[in-house]
Amino acid sequence: MTVHKMAGPHMHSQIELNFVLTGAMTYWFDGRELTVDEGRLCLFWGMIPHQVIDRREGTQFICLYVPMSVFLGLANLNRFRDAVFRGAMIEALEIRSYDRDIFDRWRQELLAGDPDLMEIVRNELTARVLRIEREGWRDLREEGSAIANVSANESERVEHIERMLRFIAEHALEEISAEDVGLNVGLHPNYAMAIFKRAVGHTINQAIVRHRLDTAQSLLISTDLSITDVAFESGFGSASRFYEAFGGRFREKPTAFRRRMRSKGLPPA
Repeated sequence: MTVHKMAGPHMHSQIELNFVLTGAMTYWFDGRELTVDEGRLCLFWGMIPHQVIDRREGTQFICLYVPMSVFLGLANLNRFRDAVFRGAMIEALEIRSYDRDIFDRWRQELLAGDPDLMEIVRNELTARVLRIEREGWRDLREEGSAIANVSANESERVEHIERMLRFIAEHALEEISAEDVGLNVGLHPNYAMAIFKRAVGHTINQAIVRHRLDTAQSLLISTDLSITDVAFESGFGSASRFYEAFGGRFREKPTAFRRRMRSKGLPPA
């Protein structure tokens, strides 16, 4: 797909993989400008606010997602996983000549909307992530130009935000509240909610619900669980709360979403 500048930062709960086919694209990411060139593969956590702020004319890339639940379940990735949670933009050091064809095939197979094929692609994407960790990677932030200097106080707040985002990712499917998130990082809940909203652009509760809805989308596409079971597996306390949240974000019912995915393929991110 063609890369376009984005009107503003956005977030999502999945792990995002970008493979640049042609050209180059520049992100605003974690307060830095980071450029991904042609033929490179990068990976980052979508809960870190990010925005495409520039691109070479005609830049094409393939954008794929690994659900956070899959990423959390990978064994022996402690250092790699910690770097991602702390806001790293990971660039794979080992790129193979056939990566371009494989990523294009994965995209086409996901668009086909076949649940069995989608599960195969998910497993293959998981294996590709494992290879990135094994074969070598670097954090592009180490070379990116900082947009603004960060004071000691701001640096401390950034660390708190990262820890809150990580706690949400690991516990959003449980019964947690904004107060739980703040207290987990040693902050008064009101202060935690204030700095989180200022830094991320969403409230803590919105971030929790967003993660649950991303999980629900994955379950609706890849399983035959009933809507009620999807609601509870995704961390919602009731089916009615799930219906309300899902409709509010996606403007359709979960059953309609599942039917559309299986007949026409994946929606735009």
